[in-house]
Amino acid sequence: MVEQRQRAGGSSRDYVYNITKGQIMHGSIAPGTKLSEKEISDKLEVSRTPVREAFLKLNQEGLLGIFPQIGTIVTKIDLKSVEEGRFVRENIEKAIVREATTKMDEEALLQIETNLTLQEFSLEKGSYQRLFELDDEFHHLLYKGCDKLRTWEMVKRMNIQFDRLRLLRLAVNHDWKIIVSQHRRIFEAISAGDINLAETAIMEHLRLVDIEKDALRKENPEYFTW
Repeated sequence: MVEQRQRAGGSSRDYVYNITKGQIMHGSIAPGTKLSEKEISDKLEVSRTPVREAFLKLNQEGLLGIFPQIGTIVTKIDLKSVEEGRFVRENIEKAIVREATTKMDEEALLQIETNLTLQEFSLEKGSYQRLFELDDEFHHLLYKGCDKLRTWEMVKRMNIQFDRLRLLRLAVNHDWKIIVSQHRRIFEAISAGDINLAETAIMEHLRLVDIEKDALRKENPEYFTW
């Protein structure tokens, strides 16, 4: 049984959690959608207990609302949380790239450059799903190169709503060429030890979400709350 195979390599709860969270974050399960424990259980071939546990974890992260007499519903994207998450991330990543210009070693820079090469290859091939992953990894490597992985985990927890909006934007408008070029600019500023340029580049990059936030809200007002 699938559940037994999943427990061999990890819990069934984590299996359900990872799949459901991925679908919510990428918009394949839209905000406002009602989820059924039984339907998810049947679809993923697991018992209802790990589904219930996964739903509770997603509720704690603000991705699911669990309402008595109503059911479990995918939350709308909270624009106030998006802005707060962007504010926190922008200010922390300004500090990260500032530190990176003086402290990041050659191995860390090589890992980021390798990531950029893969981004450019994926862009050429139109592999947008892979670009999603490489984009997240790029930022992770910045924190890792500054020995700030716990900070990265904290930022990721605070940025769930920010990431939802960002992924929705990229699903609608594949402006990956701009994003990849911005990543390259950030990397080159760090490599050159140019603190001012690195800070400016990271701010411009993280403020991309603001450019299309209003347009997305007009196109899909039912997806948002503010």
